[in-house]
Amino acid sequence: MRGRSDVLEPAILGLLHESPMHGYELRKRLNLVLGSFRALSYGSLYPCLKSLVERGWISGAESTDGHTGATRRARIVYQLTADGKEHLQQVLASSGPTSWEDENFDVRFAFFGQTDAETRLRILEGRRTRLTERLETVRQSFARTRERMDEYTLELQRHGLEQVEREVKWLDGLIDNERGARRARTAPGAGRTADTDQNADGTTPEATTTEKERG
Repeated sequence: MRGRSDVLEPAILGLLHESPMHGYELRKRLNLVLGSFRALSYGSLYPCLKSLVERGWISGAESTDGHTGATRRARIVYQLTADGKEHLQQVLASSGPTSWEDENFDVRFAFFGQTDAETRLRILEGRRTRLTERLETVRQSFARTRERMDEYTLELQRHGLEQVEREVKWLDGLIDNERGARRARTAPGAGRTADTDQNADGTTPEATTTEKERG
């Protein structure tokens, strides 16, 4: 079961980096943000939370959400610790092959807002390379065996090919956007705009100075 924990742990840490949450809210957010966790049960979530607490990456404190009374059951609100924030940053800074794989890519992509631009680009490029290799393998297998397939198996294979092709096209667009943003950040004078080199009436500062000298 370690494979699921490898995906669930960074997802929990990433969500808690946004704000402290109790278990019920965490489960809702995980089901909403991460499609692969739509069937996530409390039986999977709470052992993972306990493990994160034991390692010192998160802490939990009782809260009644401002309500008092014997009928109000206290909830445990979890938040990141300093060690947890440091560990999360290490996870988000990694861009090796595991971050490209099916079981990890969705989680990493969900937290791209907390990931630096260079790491985002490396992960996207790695994912595209992996899918392109897979696409070529599936195409070759499809070409060799299509004559022996019935119409339903054939249609299923075609559907699988189209899904991978769509994701590759989607990745191409994301990669182009990231590269374009990087070029804009590194271009000479990127921090300047045309308006900063003009006066309100459209003349340049140099021209204004010349007119004053003539006057």
